[in-house]
Amino acid sequence: MLLVLFLIFVVTPIVELAVIIQVAGSTGVMNTIGLLVLVSLVGAWLVRREGLGILRRAQAELAKGRMPGRELVDGLLVLLAGALMLTPGFVTDAVGLALLLPPVRAVLRLVATRRLSRSVDAGRTRWTFGMRSERGGFTTGPSGGPILDADSWEDGADGHRRLPPNGD
Repeated sequence: MLLVLFLIFVVTPIVELAVIIQVAGSTGVMNTIGLLVLVSLVGAWLVRREGLGILRRAQAELAKGRMPGRELVDGLLVLLAGALMLTPGFVTDAVGLALLLPPVRAVLRLVATRRLSRSVDAGRTRWTFGMRSERGGFTTGPSGGPILDADSWEDGADGHRRLPPNGD
């Protein structure tokens, strides 16, 4: 995790500056600034367009009574693309533009879904709904009603039920 933070906050700005200097040396400072502004404007327009499309698909899924899981992941990826497009620099703009392409999002969605599924299966990720009280327990749900508690188990090969690895 520390390596990722190092790459994001130290290496990325250095790479961006190096690329901007190279482009400015080839095309001129004003052309480089204009290109950065143009790419940001086009990126903002594309993010808005893709985001509205995802919102429409999510509303259609909800209208059918289904959870819009795919659309939620796509929405987060488009949000990340928008943040990258607003960051000045050609490298982050290129990554942001790539995230706006549906095939790229499909691959990343698949990877994210598989990793999350493995994490849930291994017991490293738990889903909790409700509000914690000051004493640490759950008192009421989001609508103010009681919390429903659910347990899960696995049926072992010997026919006995086993609790998940975290003991819940």
